[in-house]
Amino acid sequence: MVAALSPTQSNAEPRHGLSTFGELKYGPDFQHFDYVNPQAPKGGALRLAATGSFDNINPFILKGIRFRGIANAIGGLPFESLMTGSADEPDSMYGLVARSAEVAPDRSWVEFTLRPEARWHDGSPISVEDVVFSFHTLKTEGAPSYRITYRDIAEVVATAPDKVRFNFRPGGVWRDLPLLAGGMPLISKAYYSQIEFNKTTVRPALASGPYRITKVDQGRSVTLERVADYWARDLPVNRGRYNFASIRFDFYRDRNVEFEAFKAHEYDYREEFTSKVWATSYKFPAVTKGLVVVETVPDESPANRQNFILNLRRAKFQDRRVRQAFDLAYDFEWINKNLFYGVYSRTLSVYQNTTMAARELPGRAELALLEPHRDKLPAEVFSQVYQAPKTDGRGNNRQNLRKAAKLLGAAGWPVKDGRRVNAEGQAFEIELLTFSPTFERVYAPLVRNLKRLGIDATIRVVDSAQYANRMQQFDFDITTTAFGGQTTPGIGERNFWGSEAANSPGSINYPGINDVVVDDLVARIAAAKTRPELETAARALDRVLLWNQYVVPQYFRAFHPIAYWDRFSRPATKPKFALGFLDTWWHDADKAARLAAKKKR
Repeated sequence: MVAALSPTQSNAEPRHGLSTFGELKYGPDFQHFDYVNPQAPKGGALRLAATGSFDNINPFILKGIRFRGIANAIGGLPFESLMTGSADEPDSMYGLVARSAEVAPDRSWVEFTLRPEARWHDGSPISVEDVVFSFHTLKTEGAPSYRITYRDIAEVVATAPDKVRFNFRPGGVWRDLPLLAGGMPLISKAYYSQIEFNKTTVRPALASGPYRITKVDQGRSVTLERVADYWARDLPVNRGRYNFASIRFDFYRDRNVEFEAFKAHEYDYREEFTSKVWATSYKFPAVTKGLVVVETVPDESPANRQNFILNLRRAKFQDRRVRQAFDLAYDFEWINKNLFYGVYSRTLSVYQNTTMAARELPGRAELALLEPHRDKLPAEVFSQVYQAPKTDGRGNNRQNLRKAAKLLGAAGWPVKDGRRVNAEGQAFEIELLTFSPTFERVYAPLVRNLKRLGIDATIRVVDSAQYANRMQQFDFDITTTAFGGQTTPGIGERNFWGSEAANSPGSINYPGINDVVVDDLVARIAAAKTRPELETAARALDRVLLWNQYVVPQYFRAFHPIAYWDRFSRPATKPKFALGFLDTWWHDADKAARLAAKKKR
């Protein structure tokens, strides 16, 4: 291991990489990441699918209908940052546009030295003025998450023709800021002096990454092509990566149609997210003939944060007992057995599949964080490990429903003429919102149980544009959200759980959590100086979120179910915290020829 930045270091010197807690896997002379093939051939056209539609390819703003599910890919492939992360470390970054970084002894600033060879796609140099412009534009005109994430960065200034410094706000939380600054996407000042930034568009912006968007068919497809003279193609962080000559995303409004298109080889690769389809539908002729490979790949990364979200901005969900009743009405065991074919496990933590999951009673260090807030917390936080309600899977959920009925009555929702009503005689009505017709079958058993409780529950399926708009405005009762898990949670937790984000349209604090205890624990996560401190604070937050029923966890799987037409090869080593398909696999010309020959038979 190579020494990297530690919070206690007393000197500031140029470093090839940064990590949150003090160690880097790769030294200053590393040639490539361990999970790539540095001799991977370049070429081949890759075709992929996406669900939904779009009328905007600007990934930095909220306006318009943005990509669902592939925004990171399409946003990240053209647009670069000062540094880039490795996929086999939890919190390390290495120089990309910046050749080195220096961090103040007290971590009050970070300064990057830019590579002289760094170029935009039009051949013009990436300048310190571009970096300064990127920060101010994203923070003032970009999506609200940028303002929240960069809140503790006070200013960005050019300190030399090739150096730019991020100064941090006095009294702010500084630990993660060097890496957040290093990961900030860069946009061109010259380009946006001619083009309005905060505007929907299907015109590709000037960028600097390994791919450029070359064709946009609004609502239908986006095509990216590998930049042949990409300035950073031989940097250690890129060697063996970004191997496809082109990548095309075709958009399908219906997942069933999307799957049929895969079977017909309208696109090449698919990760399956519908358990029924995975369990029953991957035996079509192309699979049995060996044309399509079907496999599961272990997933060591933190589990997705997939939860039911009850909108606390609605008065009917303010009482914790109501939220507990909802959890009791959700019969995961029956759904997993009858709808999911036993593929999933129940999620029991916001930090599932990590050492930050609170799966034991709180220890001394956690209690030190929780005790000052005892009067604001459910008693169970201190005395029990959260366990989701269970059933025998037979669909007869009477015991849990009786508990739920008592909780609803105690919360001021008695039954009158078969319906739950409050003191004003208003019926308890719930709308479960989704953009995916396949989720109707997942919601339907829950709706039946809610109706047995006297709750008028309905399912509302809207198109992806309506869904995105309603979520941005927090216009929903209950929905499902899913986000990638965190290996090293930090300031970004404000966006999920912080009070500042609760009423900021466009934020991802969808539940509307506005809780001083949560804010305190989020701040402690962001300020932790060691990984044990981080894990302690994260477990404490985990307990508070779960016992308050601020989210109702759904399910996860510890593997990637994938299928692909047999024309790819991949490195022998998989990145620990990623699948690595898009950036480390490559088109294998020999396999592609064999595949073409087999298809003709």
